[in-house]
Amino acid sequence: MPYLPDNQRIVITGVGLTAPGAANLAEFRANLLAGVSGIATIDLRYMGVHPAGICRFAETRYRKKRENSRGTRAGCIGVYCANEALADAGIDFSTYDRAATGVYIGLTEHGTVETENEVYNIGQYGYDVNYWTHHHNPRTVLNNPAGEITMNLGITGPHYSIGAACAAGNAALIQGMQMLRLGEVELALCGGVSECVGSFGIFASFRAQGALAEHEEPTRASRPFDRDRNGIVISEGGCVFTLERLDRALARGAAIYGELTGYAMNSDARDFVLPYGPRQQQCMEAALARAGLQPADITIVNTHATGTRQGDVEECTALRATFAGCANTWINNTKSSIGHAMGAAGVLELAGNLPSFTDNRVHPTINLDNLDPECDLPGLVANTPKQLDRVDAILNNSFGMLGINSVVIVERFVAD
Repeated sequence: MPYLPDNQRIVITGVGLTAPGAANLAEFRANLLAGVSGIATIDLRYMGVHPAGICRFAETRYRKKRENSRGTRAGCIGVYCANEALADAGIDFSTYDRAATGVYIGLTEHGTVETENEVYNIGQYGYDVNYWTHHHNPRTVLNNPAGEITMNLGITGPHYSIGAACAAGNAALIQGMQMLRLGEVELALCGGVSECVGSFGIFASFRAQGALAEHEEPTRASRPFDRDRNGIVISEGGCVFTLERLDRALARGAAIYGELTGYAMNSDARDFVLPYGPRQQQCMEAALARAGLQPADITIVNTHATGTRQGDVEECTALRATFAGCANTWINNTKSSIGHAMGAAGVLELAGNLPSFTDNRVHPTINLDNLDPECDLPGLVANTPKQLDRVDAILNNSFGMLGINSVVIVERFVAD
């Protein structure tokens, strides 16, 4: 990593999350290592029964049922994750000012669930708009989840949402890192949330594209890299990190998960939905350059692969080109266990790999029974964990529609 003073080095000190099958990082990590899928089924209005990832967590731990009913599912997830992250970091705002705290939340979609529900509701009254809720506007504005977090925690610093398709979680992490380095905030709460399992429109759209996964066993529906994969499993979820400057984290004796050292974002500028491997390769190379690392310095690559035929192949082509000859680089996929959590995907998947710095294990890609030859990657960890002597750096890919690509690199924290 290029030399930076401690007030420019950014570290992760807290993680709060809910994922399909897990309500905290310990549960999440245990499931990933054990190869336990969090996918079940949902009976969705107009769509019927489909595989999906549903989160179960203590929804009233940090705010009352009435507050949840006034807000949104995304806001509820965000409030839970933000509070969990602060608790995990040991931050009670005695060492940080709420006015100097920023909240940056990545979203793929927001507002579709609330709008679909309202249209359905007034349909029961002959589409009389007098029955339309006055809560609709604040529920559907893009900054809603970030704003609900600030109201719950009394944070008066900046808040906004990052709209970056399925790269949004990584993008929010990058935003938090940049704002800390610029001195705009002293503490950053950043991550991503997704409430998309409540939207039949999202399911219907993926089905219309031929990209909605189907399987008689829901836990086996998410199958990135497998020859028999047939699409995306849609999931809800959320993850929020606390980011701090290294000097402040050390001063308060914080435990450090890892150090953010590299990042990059770019655009394919080609197609609405089809990914483009060469631009993904350029994004990985740019992140490595910013971190001052060579490809061989990366221990774990967490792939974006969603289980679509072209998407998986394009990323694998980019990975082969970037990590050719890197015998000690290992590759996994988290969506095989939890599906695609859209705006939360990048940060959830990074969180699931962060404990590798402690346990030196690479969680596997599950449901990989018949490897697609076009997805055959050296170092691909399939179905069982890989035990290593040491993990030094994790590279996290997260890509999205309209050709947006993001890469984040986290290194093991080593005190000077």
